[in-house]
Amino acid sequence: MIISSNIKRHKSLSKPSFYAPRRNRKMDGDKKPWDPSQLRKYDLNLEEIPRLHYKDSKIDEFIKGNKPVVITESNVVKPAVQRWNLDYLERNLGHSGHTVFVSQNHKFKYYDEKKIYNRVSNSKGVEFTPPTKKVEMRIEDFMKKVKEWKKGDERLYLQQSLTTTVGNNIVEDFVKFDWDYVNGKQTKHNWGPLTSNLLFVAMEGNQTPCHYDEQENFFAQVQGYKRCILFPPSQFECLYPYPVYHPHDRQSMVDFERPDYSKFPKFKNVRGCEAVVGPGDVLYIPIYWWHHIESLLRGGPTVTVNFWYKGGPSTLEYPLKDHQKVSITRNVEKMLLEVLQDPKEVGPLLRSMVLGRYTE
Repeated sequence: MIISSNIKRHKSLSKPSFYAPRRNRKMDGDKKPWDPSQLRKYDLNLEEIPRLHYKDSKIDEFIKGNKPVVITESNVVKPAVQRWNLDYLERNLGHSGHTVFVSQNHKFKYYDEKKIYNRVSNSKGVEFTPPTKKVEMRIEDFMKKVKEWKKGDERLYLQQSLTTTVGNNIVEDFVKFDWDYVNGKQTKHNWGPLTSNLLFVAMEGNQTPCHYDEQENFFAQVQGYKRCILFPPSQFECLYPYPVYHPHDRQSMVDFERPDYSKFPKFKNVRGCEAVVGPGDVLYIPIYWWHHIESLLRGGPTVTVNFWYKGGPSTLEYPLKDHQKVSITRNVEKMLLEVLQDPKEVGPLLRSMVLGRYTE
C-alpha cells in the first residue's frame, strides 16, 4: 500500500521543434547553482525545457500537449526539500532493509527481472547478465558507503518505494506534500490512479540511461541537481529500443557516451530537450517520452521523489499522437512474439510485410 492511498484524492510533437537554446540557469544574481563542467559531454541536438511558475496556466497547455515542462516554486515536495538531507534520511527512513542497486560504473540501466527467465527468452537461449546487483541494505550501511566512497569503489543507488513501512517522520512529511496540486493535475488531465511514489538517493555522477515509461510522471527534485535529457515518442526509431521480450525492454540500445553510428545510424539525427532541476523543481515527464537522467558531476548526492500515474483512457483521434503509435507498436510486437514463439522470427515477418509494399 502506498502512503498516499489514504490521502483524499480529487478525483505531440510530430516533428520535434522545442523551445530555446540551452542556457545556464542563474540564481541569486550572477551566482550559478551549477556550471557546464558538471555535465557529461554528448553529441546531441538539445534545446531547453521551459521553466514555469507553478501558478502559470501555460503548464496545463504543456501537459495537455504531452510536452515536458519544469514547474518551479511549488510546495509539492516542500517538506522534503526542507528536511530530507542524508542525515535526516538516515535517522528517519527506517532500519529495515532498503532496495539498493550496486554498479561497477556510473550507469544504472533498468532491467525487468521477470524477462530474464520468461518463457520465450529462456527457450530461445537469450543470454543476459544484469548490469547491476540488487541488494537489501540497512540505511546506515548505505549512507556510510556513500559518505566514504572513493574513486574505484562500487557505486550505489537507493530506489525505495514510499510506503507506510518507512519511518513515522518521513510519513508525516509525505502527507504534508501539496497533494491538492498534483491531484488537481491528475483530475484536470484525466490521468489514471497514482501507482507509486519512489524515493531515489543517488551518488554524484550516477546515471540512469535513456528509457521510457508507460506512465505519467511528476519528477520532483529534493536535494542536489540532476540533468534530465528528454526525447519525444516521435524519435522512437532514432533511439533503437530493445525488443519487448528483452530484459532491457523500453531502454535505448545506444550508449550516449560511445554511440556506434554504424550500428545505429539514425541516432545522428536524434533531437531532444533538457533541463537541470534543483531543489523544489518538478519536471513533468509525459507518458512514453524517453528520458536520460544523471546526477551532476561533483555535485554531491541527490534526493528525488517521483509520482507515477497510469495514463488516462485512450481516445483515438486522428491523426494519432506519437505516444499512441508507440503503444500500438508495442502491442503488435507482443502479439507477434506470442504467436511465433521465437524472437528471431518477428523481425523477418515484419520486414516481409513492409518491403516492396509500403514506402516511407
